[in-house]
Amino acid sequence: MAIWQGRSLRKPSGGRIRLPRKKRKYELGREPVLTHVDVERKKIIRVRGGNYKVKLLRAEEINVYDPKSGKTQKVKITTVLENPSNPHFAQRNIITKGAIVETSLGKVKVTSRPGQHGVLNGVLIE
Repeated sequence: MAIWQGRSLRKPSGGRIRLPRKKRKYELGREPVLTHVDVERKKIIRVRGGNYKVKLLRAEEINVYDPKSGKTQKVKITTVLENPSNPHFAQRNIITKGAIVETSLGKVKVTSRPGQHGVLNGVLIE
């Protein structure tokens, strides 16, 4: 079943709203992309206006910014330690924005949205 992001069919009081028209193609949503730790895999999707969106399905490396030295380097991800968006995501090694991942440099907090941006960036935390 499709995800519809149009107006709700219910009023704040709980009463039903009868829409004056059918659902529109531009009101469609998509399933969330759950980025896993594995060999890198991306998916390119054509969106409204002929533009393209890159979704990161799998990732094994992350661009880590070190605030002390001011440098960024690409590091391999070991595992997902915790994920504030869903506690079960850490068990399943799913990476979202705000997730804490273990790397060879130490713990890194993910600052990008891999399912939306198609890239994995993070900041080294002490």
